[in-house]
Amino acid sequence: MTEPDGLPYRPCVGVMLLDARGRVFVGRRSDRPDAPEGAGHWWQMPQGGLDEGEDPETAARRELEEETGVRSVRFIARTHDWLVYDLPSHLVGVAWEGRYRGQKQMWFAGRFEGEESEIDLVPREGHEQEFDAWRWVEAAELPGLVVPFKRQVYARVVEEFAPLLRGLRD
Repeated sequence: MTEPDGLPYRPCVGVMLLDARGRVFVGRRSDRPDAPEGAGHWWQMPQGGLDEGEDPETAARRELEEETGVRSVRFIARTHDWLVYDLPSHLVGVAWEGRYRGQKQMWFAGRFEGEESEIDLVPREGHEQEFDAWRWVEAAELPGLVVPFKRQVYARVVEEFAPLLRGLRD
């Protein structure tokens, strides 16, 4: 077993993509035993690694397009700070080739300004498919949909963007 204390957190970005009604895009993770989340069908928002030297907003746009095909987005907020989660012990030393203990994530809220036909889960060449299905959900549902070790981060994202979400419904 790898000791997590000596490992860094993987820098990552995430996107809370909102439709015109204030609902949130979630994709169902393809069931891959080698995925960092482990086997299972979990729903989550688009997210992914931050390349060295890459601007977080640029990375968020890149990850959103790679995972969903979405390009018609206007970012309207970001979390005030990095949000951190640790991998469960059985995934430390396994996920991400054993290089990280978990992730530190910067989250962006974005308004989807395109048509749903723009959403395409088939990845461009050179990328693995992240999701095998998608849907819009209410923000309050998010923590219950994601793999358990990410729930605290999802709850914090929902809490931090709550004033923005209320504004979309008024």
